[in-house]
Amino acid sequence: MLAADAKLTNWSGNIEYGTARLEEAASLEQARSIVRSESKLKVLGTRHCFNTIADSTHDLLSLKQMRKIELDPEARTVTVEPGVTYGQLGPYLDSRGFALHNLASLPHISVAGSCSTATHGSGEKNRNLSSSVAAIEMLTARGDVVKLSRSKDGDNFSGAVVGLGALGVIMRTTLDIEPTYQARQYVYENLPLDQMKDHFDEIQASGYSVSLFTDWQNRRINELWIKSRVDSNPAFKAPQELFGATLARKNLHPIEALSAENCTEQMGVPGPWYDRLPHFRMGFTPSAGKELQTEYLLPRQHAVEAILAVERLRDSIGPHLLISEIRTIAADELWMSTCYRQPSVAIHFTWKQDWPSVRNLLPVIERELSPFRPRPHWGKLFVMAPADLRSRYERFSDFVKLASQYDPRGKFRNAFLETNIFAS
Repeated sequence: MLAADAKLTNWSGNIEYGTARLEEAASLEQARSIVRSESKLKVLGTRHCFNTIADSTHDLLSLKQMRKIELDPEARTVTVEPGVTYGQLGPYLDSRGFALHNLASLPHISVAGSCSTATHGSGEKNRNLSSSVAAIEMLTARGDVVKLSRSKDGDNFSGAVVGLGALGVIMRTTLDIEPTYQARQYVYENLPLDQMKDHFDEIQASGYSVSLFTDWQNRRINELWIKSRVDSNPAFKAPQELFGATLARKNLHPIEALSAENCTEQMGVPGPWYDRLPHFRMGFTPSAGKELQTEYLLPRQHAVEAILAVERLRDSIGPHLLISEIRTIAADELWMSTCYRQPSVAIHFTWKQDWPSVRNLLPVIERELSPFRPRPHWGKLFVMAPADLRSRYERFSDFVKLASQYDPRGKFRNAFLETNIFAS
């Protein structure tokens, strides 16, 4: 446990948790004992959430010591304990001839926490990370071990995977895997905004995973990142010019002023999937480090309209922004996923660490995007009214009932969940 005067913060330092009471468990039995003994408890993963979804004013539990990985080659699944990150899992799978279908921008994040918040990568045909979950084992508020699987538990499983930390403590996560593959990454510079508007679908279809980075200035997309599988047919040809953008001649960081040393290899150099699908390399500070993040996911069919709506706010956004990223993600069937039954476009903002200014900007952005009924990322900053947030999810009331079934007294609830999920 930390000293009484210690400060416990999230990854970027913008959140100071409401307690320094951090307990660690290295086994199921230790975790069970802690869960049973505490009246209120939240689990900390890799602390990459920018809001208070994982905060507690009572007790926090760390499971980072639990890092076992179990491969089942015949079933094509892998089961991981809650301390495992994607950066650890990727090389393990690749060395044994397997891969995941998708990865997020950062390999530093935990599998359990990422799936619980519907964190995603990108790709027109790629669903978010939680869609790979085939089974979960969790500790309920009473300390019982419950296993739910896609094959046996249908509806309840679909409700529990993106559990937001509200149902129980995730102890084991089983993921679908596939044969390993290699990928290449190309970066283009200065895509004209009008070309993006006229050719958005073609741009998104050009690679296995596609990201557009923009500062919303000068009517351009600063950088276009295209990740292509080596085994794809047809393969991406990487022309010198693509819709008015030019092929980069060196590795780039999404934020032009920063060094690309912490970014994954570009320039079409082939490499393993786990070292090309993320933007940032394990072992280096990801993104800008000291920052804030916001992200909204909207119906895919409104992508261009929504992007242009944000672009109209460029003068207000510019002074406070480091970079924005735009990606598309396929639909899934998980109740609280931001892509539930909705092919989506994600508009992401990496802000300078000035919360008062960002807090004033978010209502303006949310109002501009409101015609498209955006769903904010569960682990990032937003100010959307709880009633509006709940209206975005057709299985919302079913999720509340499911959470109450596993945690009837609200042991795993905190102020964030009480406000956004359980308030009547």
